[in-house]
Amino acid sequence: MPLRLIFMGTPDFSVPTLLELAAHGHDIAAVYTRAPKPGGRGMKLQATPVEQEARRLSIPVFTPSTLKTPEAQDQFRAHQADAAVVVAYGMILPQVILDTPARGCFNLHASLLPRWRGAAPINRAIMAGDAETGVMVMRMDVGLDTGAIAMAERVVITDDMTASDLHDRLSRLGADLLVRAMAALERGQLQLTPQPNEGVTYAAKIDKAEARIDWNRPARDVLRHIHGLSPFPGAWSEVPLEGAPGRIKILRCAPAAGSGAPGTVLDEQLTIPCADGAIRILELQRAGKAPMKVAEFLRGTPLKAGARFT
Repeated sequence: MPLRLIFMGTPDFSVPTLLELAAHGHDIAAVYTRAPKPGGRGMKLQATPVEQEARRLSIPVFTPSTLKTPEAQDQFRAHQADAAVVVAYGMILPQVILDTPARGCFNLHASLLPRWRGAAPINRAIMAGDAETGVMVMRMDVGLDTGAIAMAERVVITDDMTASDLHDRLSRLGADLLVRAMAALERGQLQLTPQPNEGVTYAAKIDKAEARIDWNRPARDVLRHIHGLSPFPGAWSEVPLEGAPGRIKILRCAPAAGSGAPGTVLDEQLTIPCADGAIRILELQRAGKAPMKVAEFLRGTPLKAGARFT
């Protein structure tokens, strides 16, 4: 029979899993997500993507600021869930919460653990030049993404993938994987394998100070840096615009032929040499403007050969 579940998640990445679990007939007793935050032009309180979908599905929503109080723990226990499913929730679960569901708490993580434990596995995998990544379902313990692995799916990372592209791919793949894991749990056939001690790396939260582009690196490193930070926070560089330095976020690029002083514009296609090789800018964004293709940008802001990105 279907499982009685608590779903815990917050951003867009979590939504496909919530929808798939509901579509497969599981009884979702409650959804836990972060509290609404001010946003938009009017700075009105905005519910998280997960809360919006949960309310559309008429699932009760809970937004506690902590799970460490007896009151929050009693409330969690009252749902009488078989298991909890956690997908980018954004809050640490204390041991008492992990121990509450009869069959455990299960997390969907966007990396091939133990590589890239932590907050920003998608960005870090691209920025590091990894050839592949994936999604894994693990049974949670109190460590940082240290739980035993139940299931995994792998994805090749190509040089034309941005963090947004990979995010969407893994979100869909992870939803299917988690549904299969819950089906195995329901049958009593979910097998768990401890993570190896070798190959552990940590995906630290992206610091905005990392976003400035260093044109003195090899072209492939620059490309992966740009794509790993696209669209947020966006890798950026400054170039003279209308007589003054202007900050431009580069959102998508491609390898290109060319050589010269790193950061110098070589042609009207915005080919930029690096320490070794060159890239061609395909999509960018000026401060306060919407993202645009490079041809659209150049119609309004011509950049001649010899201009220098710093």
